[in-house]
Formats: sequence, structure tokens, C-alpha cells
Amino acid sequence: MNSEEKRREALKASGCIPRHIAIIMDGNGRWAKSKGFPRIAGHQEGVKTVRHIVEVCAELGVEYLTLYTFSTENWNRPKEEVSTLMRLLLRTLRKEINDLNKNNIRLSTIGDIDQLPDRVREEFLDAFEKTKNNSRMQLILALSYSGRWEITEAVKKIAADVKEGKISTEEVNNSLFEEYLTTSHIPDPDLLIRTGGEYRVSNFLLWQIAYTEFFISDVYWPEFKSKHLYDAIASFQHRERRFGKVSEQIKKKKKDLI
Repeated sequence: MNSEEKRREALKASGCIPRHIAIIMDGNGRWAKSKGFPRIAGHQEGVKTVRHIVEVCAELGVEYLTLYTFSTENWNRPKEEVSTLMRLLLRTLRKEINDLNKNNIRLSTIGDIDQLPDRVREEFLDAFEKTKNNSRMQLILALSYSGRWEITEAVKKIAADVKEGKISTEEVNNSLFEEYLTTSHIPDPDLLIRTGGEYRVSNFLLWQIAYTEFFISDVYWPEFKSKHLYDAIASFQHRERRFGKVSEQIKKKKKDLI
């Protein structure tokens, strides 16, 4: 067993592995610029990191991994870059679908995928169908997604259902609201990792990260490796998640469970 395998096993043995990890994969463009490469080279290198981190998370026992892949705001980037990103998405999906099935990983998405080019959307829908019975880990790609868009869409749907008499305003609470979100089928993230050193959430999972633990890495996404992921998880394992309570309440609950 090499040093990386030892550290992975130590993390699994020493504490709770986050059930759901969400990642803002930032720094592709800056990595490319630092190397004197065009921006697309950063995205291409970033795909390699995605493959690596997906494998490591599955080995750790993470149940859900959500990757901020393409935001609604990203549509405002130069048309050539957007077109290139869509082609890269399509090429990557076709290349990886067999490995996803081989590794028992289910692929799904959150976001307004109707905005994707027809061919890209159809390929993703086909991939969702082909991997729907896989159960080792669920890989969720946030595509044409933003937190504000998601919340606005949920409000519209609730308003329509109230108008049609399907629900009353008195029934609207946190639990019901969550049923209208695109993430209604997955738990809130336990750990949010942002690469590239920026300290902002960039309109990502605004409702869901209310009590999520944050880890900011200065490493650009193309250079983010398993050791950096292990650092994030180790940090998570040393935190006390109180969810609005005080430390004494958390400690008492843990003691009662023993």
C-alpha cells in the first residue's frame, strides 16, 4: 500500500466521509494563461482532473458529487469559447460513459438543460438513461445552472400550483419549497470545495449550502489532485457541525448515541 492509499484508508477510518461533496472547479483559464496556453487548454486539462477526482471520491465512499460545470452566466462568454466548451462536453461524455458504467456511477444533472444545444442535450439524456441503475455514486453535473435561476423557477412553480389550487399558501414551508428545487432528489452538500483561491460562491447552490462546510484551495482546478481532496476532507472531519445549536448540545447527542 503506497502513501496515497494509506492516507485514503486513514481518512475512511478516522472519521465521517462527506456524504455529498460539491465542487466549484475554478482556475482553468488562469492555469492556461500561466502556462502561455489558450483558455481551452485549461478546460481540456480540467477534464482530466474531473476524471481523477470522480474516481477518488468513489473509492472514498462519497455518495454524491456535484460539479459546477457550466453556469447560466457562462452563456455570456465569447461565442467561440462557449461553442468549444459544448464540443468538449460532448466529446468527454462519449468517451467516459463506458467507464461510468464500469465503475457503477450514475450520471445526472441540475440546471436548465433545455438551453443546451440539441445534440449535447440528447447525448446527456441518453447517458442518464444508460447509467440510471448504477448505485456506487451519483455524479451530478450543474449545467446551465445558477442558484438564483433555480430559486426563481421554484417560486414560479409554487405560484402556479397555488393558483391552480394544488397547494395553499399555508402549506409553503422549507420542506415543500425544497421539493420544487432541481436538487430535490439529493441531500444538501456536506462539503463545498472551491479551487483557484477565490472566496465567493458564484451563484452555486444558494439554498442548499446554508449549513455546508467550505474549503478554499489556492490550487487551480487542472492541478487539483487527490492529496488536495484529502486535505479538504481532513479539514471537514475536524470541524464541529452545529446547525445552529451549541457545542454542548452536539456533544450530548453524540454521547447519547454511544
